[in-house]
Amino acid sequence: MSVEEHISLEDCCKHGQSYGNENKDCLSLPLISGSTTCRIVQEQCCVTVLEDNMCTTGINVAKDQGTCDSLFTNTCETKTTKICCDCCLLGKEAHERNIPCDHSLSVGYQCSLVLRACCVGYSSDNLTARAEQTELPNRDGTNANGVNPVLSDQCNGKCTHLCVGNDTCACLKGYKLRPDERSCDDINECLLGASNCRGGERCINTEGSFRCMREVSCGTGYELTENNNCKDIDECETGTHNCNPQFECQNTQGSFRCHPKTNCGGGFIRDALGNCIDINECVSQTNPCHRGQICINTLGSYICQRNSVNCGRGYHLNDNGTRCVDIDECQGTQEVCEGHACINQLGSYRCVCEMGYNFNSVTRTCEDLNECMRYSGRLCAHKCDNTRGSYKCSCTTGFKLASDGRNCDDLNECESNPCSQECANVYGSYQCYCRRGYQLSDIDGVTCEDIDECALPTGGHICSYRCHNTPGSFYCSCPTNTYTLAVNGRSCQDVDECVTGRHTCAANESCFNIQGGFRCLSFDCPINYKQFGQTRCDRLLCNETECLAMPVRITYHYLTFPVNIAVSTVIFSMRPSLILSGDHIQIAITAGNEAGFFKTKQTPTGGVMMLAKLIDKAQDLNLSVMMSLRRHNSLTTYLAKVLVFVTPDVPKLPYNPLQE
Repeated sequence: MSVEEHISLEDCCKHGQSYGNENKDCLSLPLISGSTTCRIVQEQCCVTVLEDNMCTTGINVAKDQGTCDSLFTNTCETKTTKICCDCCLLGKEAHERNIPCDHSLSVGYQCSLVLRACCVGYSSDNLTARAEQTELPNRDGTNANGVNPVLSDQCNGKCTHLCVGNDTCACLKGYKLRPDERSCDDINECLLGASNCRGGERCINTEGSFRCMREVSCGTGYELTENNNCKDIDECETGTHNCNPQFECQNTQGSFRCHPKTNCGGGFIRDALGNCIDINECVSQTNPCHRGQICINTLGSYICQRNSVNCGRGYHLNDNGTRCVDIDECQGTQEVCEGHACINQLGSYRCVCEMGYNFNSVTRTCEDLNECMRYSGRLCAHKCDNTRGSYKCSCTTGFKLASDGRNCDDLNECESNPCSQECANVYGSYQCYCRRGYQLSDIDGVTCEDIDECALPTGGHICSYRCHNTPGSFYCSCPTNTYTLAVNGRSCQDVDECVTGRHTCAANESCFNIQGGFRCLSFDCPINYKQFGQTRCDRLLCNETECLAMPVRITYHYLTFPVNIAVSTVIFSMRPSLILSGDHIQIAITAGNEAGFFKTKQTPTGGVMMLAKLIDKAQDLNLSVMMSLRRHNSLTTYLAKVLVFVTPDVPKLPYNPLQE
């Protein structure tokens, strides 16, 4: 069983009433149970208490002032107060007009109660008279005569509280009979003004009664008694004082005092902690001893002694001991000025310090003068170092002291050859730099290291074939026999074996140079053709149909280009030597294009052959290109034998410094 189940609804209501009376606020009401029912009861009982208090205030304003003008602000907080004030004035008006207090005006339940209460309160038969007419029994069930009506219940148990005979019910003191003449309702003495609360107290209605509460707390040092009075708290009796063990507590109204338990004797005084401490009479009293005597403090008292001759500093007693004479410190055995000149004075001496020293009148010595601090920035160009009695100038790195001992001249560090190659003197320092092909070391900043041009990010583009690093430079090389180095010293040029005579072609063959090599070429004209020149075969005259269908001319062409040239590049063109109006020309590849690397395209004067797709590896291709010329209803064909040599790119070797 949880703790919340032990909290009754009556406890919930009492908590709400108590919180409303103490805090005058129900918005921040703390919940004492997780039960929804308990929460509702708490809130409603709290609100009821606040409304009763506000209503009582309104009734008192109506009775005391006879008007409700002071409540015209009519805020949310004063709304109930204003309503009760106005309804009480209605009751007063009903009394003055001799209207029955139990009227039937539809002014609301709460307003009807206030109106009726104020009407009865102003009438001659006031609340006290009504109470006498319907005398209520006490809590023990007896009436004023001591008779207990319950002992002779003639109502057959229909009464909630008491039966007074003849089938008539009555209520206990603090209650009133409901209209059903059986049940009883609590009388709100605070609302009816029937309480006996004093000024400065607030009436709080309770079940069957009421209680008075102080509106202002008692304050520190007091406590509230059951009869609503403020009683002094005896801190000494309750042990809530803070007196030390050496003190005794004495209670006062609203507070207490700490008094010492024992008194200190003569010559002593008590401190804040209650301890007895000695009084120094020689200090606290003015001239406690006679003239010519000195005061000596003792524990709890003091003594006076005769004052003897006492010479001050710089004097001593004469031989007779009758007077003080000056001491010549300059003639003493101890050197007082440490090498400086000494001048005696009465009771003292003075040192005449040499240049670079100052006389200290307190320590009476010659102290070194720090010229660097006193004349800061005015003695030396760079750095000033204090010395005993003087100073010395010095220079920062990169400078040397000038002949005047104060200024600084630039030091030419390059004279000592600090750099491995070139040196440039700058003001206060020097700068090393390197010749072309070298770079300055990041470690010491003076050593020049060779730049490996071949290993640089752009080194792969310096030479077209192979790069060789050398101290301070580099050189390029090309494949032997087939390539030679160009004039720029970086590119590789193909060697034309056909021109230089390095080829191996036979006497009946022609040499054709290609990139990185050569080809030996020869051809024979077919039957019915005669050779003209190096690359041409013409058809002989004939009348046969089969012969006439053969090409009029066969020409041989040799082409070479490297791999990976752009698609659509025109590599061969073909056209008649003479163009006439009305000619119809067609060009087509009839053999050798099985891989589809090439295509043809008509032009106004003939046709061209171009690259159809990328050729990415070296190979030899033998193509036959046929051109047809239709002129005056006569068809003539021309055949071109095109031998294409696709060569690889110029070879390139990756740089490897280990091979150098």
